[in-house]
Formats: sequence, structure tokens, C-alpha cells
Amino acid sequence: MAKILMIISAADTLILADGSAHPTGYWAEEVAASHKVLVEAGHQVDIATPAGTRPTVDPISLDERGGVEAADGAEFRTYLDSIAASLDTPLNLASVKATDYDALYLPGGHAPMADLADDPALGTLLTEADQRGRTIAALCHGVAALLSATDATGTFLFAGRSLTGFTNDEERQGGLGDATPWLVEDRLSERGAHFRAGAPWSDTVVVDGNLITGQNPQSSVTTAKEVLAALRSA
Repeated sequence: MAKILMIISAADTLILADGSAHPTGYWAEEVAASHKVLVEAGHQVDIATPAGTRPTVDPISLDERGGVEAADGAEFRTYLDSIAASLDTPLNLASVKATDYDALYLPGGHAPMADLADDPALGTLLTEADQRGRTIAALCHGVAALLSATDATGTFLFAGRSLTGFTNDEERQGGLGDATPWLVEDRLSERGAHFRAGAPWSDTVVVDGNLITGQNPQSSVTTAKEVLAALRSA
């Protein structure tokens, strides 16, 4: 049995390009579907957030406003309810150690753009995990959290690495559009990552060594399965 740390944003608002506050949170499918795949494979999944704050699910990730079918939304809600004890009392991100985990898993929703993208404790954790060859997985807007890993010289830890995430086209088609404060694809590319965009809303996963990234909610299960494959081969 491996130990996996699922790191979830604690943000419930995102400041938009016009300065207004937009309600947000984690994306239900990305947490629920990923968590289910990992635990059904027999692994332990701990949940951590900044300051150990209870994370907020983005309400539109549970209904048609987020393009989610009613039956799927109900399934995600039921699963999240089943892990409520873990979600209600997450670990404090600043207190966890990379050496205690075989893999880190970063689901999305727009929320990581608000807190995880510049969280120094997460940056340290990602750097230590990468140095030890631990599996690092990020999904959709969760790849924004990788931006926290910058050294004292301003060098991005994942510069030169291939990855994917929520694309510019997807943000414009079904995300925040022009209201978004910044585009995940552009920001990661600017920092030196090799961003690999699949077709919008396709199940696309990129594996580069110990780094596993999924493009969107549709990639949740495949991303988690790639983590299982990495753990088996470790």
C-alpha cells in the first residue's frame, strides 16, 4: 500500500481580471473520481490544505452550470459525502513532509489559482518530492499549483518539463473566458514548461518522468490510473 497526499485548495473565491470576487472551490469530479480510483486500488489517501482549512466544493461542478449531468453530479456528491471526515479535517499543508508520501496529487477547480500557485509550503514540498523521485500528479487548474515551486533565483522547478492542464481554448469555451485573471497554459509556458494541449475537453494525460498531468475534469480517471501505474513501477 502506498501513501498518497491529495493537496486541495482552501480558496473559496478568485479575484477576476476586473477586480471582482468570483465564488470558486475544488472541482467535484477531480477530487471524487481521482480519490475513488486511488483508494479502490488499496492505497491510503490523505488530504491536506493550506492551514488545514476545510476545502469548498465549487457548486457549479455538481450541476449543469458546469456542464455536469445530473446523475454524475449526484454520484460525485455521494462520494464526497462518503469522505466527509477527511475533507472536514484536512492536514495542514505546512506540516506534512515529502518523505512521508509516495505521491502527491493536485486536483483543480479554479481555486488553486487563488492560493496554491504561490504557496511557499507547497513549493518546498514539491521540490523535496521531485528531488526524491516521488510521483507528482496535477490535474486541470491544479497544474497552477506547480508554479509555487520556484527557487531563490526565480527558476521554475518544472521548466523544461512536458505537461498539460486546462488549456486556453477550454478556458475561453467553458471556463471564465476573458474574466480569468491569468491563463494557466500561458503562465506555465512563460515559466519554461513545455505545455502539451490536447483537443478541448479530451481525455489527455502527459507523463514526463515522475510528473503526471491531466488536462481537464474528463482526464481525472486516466490521471489517477497513471499514478497507479507509476506506483507499481516504482
